[in-house]
Amino acid sequence: MINFLRNSLRLVRPRQWVKNFAIFASLIFSGQLFDPSTFQTVTLGFIVFCAVSSAIYIFNDIVDIPKDRLHPFKRFRPLANKELSVTFGIGLAIVLALVGLFISANISLIFLLTTLAFIIMQFLYSLYLKHIAIIDILTLAMGYIIRVYAGEFITGFHISVWLLLTTVSLSLFLAVGKRRRELTLISQYSSAQIAAVRKSLSHYSEGLLDMYAAIFATTGFIFYSLFTFLGSSQINNDLLLPDYLPVQLQRKWLMLTILPVVYGLMRYLQDIYEKHEGESPEKVLFSDKQLLATVIIWFLLTIGVIYGLQEKY
Repeated sequence: MINFLRNSLRLVRPRQWVKNFAIFASLIFSGQLFDPSTFQTVTLGFIVFCAVSSAIYIFNDIVDIPKDRLHPFKRFRPLANKELSVTFGIGLAIVLALVGLFISANISLIFLLTTLAFIIMQFLYSLYLKHIAIIDILTLAMGYIIRVYAGEFITGFHISVWLLLTTVSLSLFLAVGKRRRELTLISQYSSAQIAAVRKSLSHYSEGLLDMYAAIFATTGFIFYSLFTFLGSSQINNDLLLPDYLPVQLQRKWLMLTILPVVYGLMRYLQDIYEKHEGESPEKVLFSDKQLLATVIIWFLLTIGVIYGLQEKY
C-alpha cells in the first residue's frame, strides 16, 4: 500500500507544481498580494493548474511508455517500469482534469477557457508537437506564459509588457536548457536511437542549443532590467530619498533585484554545463542550494520593495 501511494505521488509529479506559482505574478507585481479575497481566488487557480498539469503529466507518461523505457532515467517512472497500471493512470488523469475544470468553471469563464487552452496545447505537445524541432521548445515555453496570463485573467491586474517579455525569454531559456540536458544524456546514442527516444532531438546540435541558451538568457536579463527601470513607482519613505539622487533613481528600488536575477541565470547555466543538469528545472532548483537561496532572496527583495517601500507599483 505504501509503495502504491508513493508511486501514485511520483506519477502526479508534485515537485513540478512549482511552475504553477507563475500564476501569482500579476498579483504580486500589482501590489495586491495581501488582499485576502484576490489571494484566495488566485490560490484556487494555482490548485486548478496543479490538478490539470498532473493530469497532463500522466497522459504524457502513458503516450511515452515505449520511449521512456529507452531513456536512461525516465525508464524508472511508475508507468514505464510497470509499478502502476495504465488503466489506473488513465482513471487518475481523468479525475484530476475534471476536478481542475470544475474549479476553474466556478472562478470565471475566461479562466475556464484559459485552462482548456492549456490542456489542449499540452495534449497536442504530448502527441505531436514535441516531435517537431523548435516548435517543441516554443510549446514548452508557452506553458509558462499561459500560467502568467491565467493569473492576469483571474485578478484583472495587467502585467507590464516588459515583465511579459521577461517571462517569454526565461521560459524559452528553461525550455532550451531542458533540451540541452536531454541531448547530453543520450549523446552516446546513435542517431537512430536518439530519434527513437525523442525525434526532435535528432535535429538539434549542442552548438545550436548553446546559442539559443545564450540568446534567451541575455534577452531575459535585458527585459527584466527594463522592467525594473521603466515600471512606475512611488517611494513612501522619505529617508530613502536623498536629495542628491536623480528623481528617476529615487523611484527605481526594484532594480536591486537585478543582481540575484543575474546570479541565478549564471548559476543555472553552470548547472547545465558543469553539472550536466537542467532536464527538470524544478529538480535543479531544489537540488542546488545556492540557486534556491538566490530565488528566495529575489522574492524577499521584490516583496520588500513593492510592499515596503512603494505606495504603488
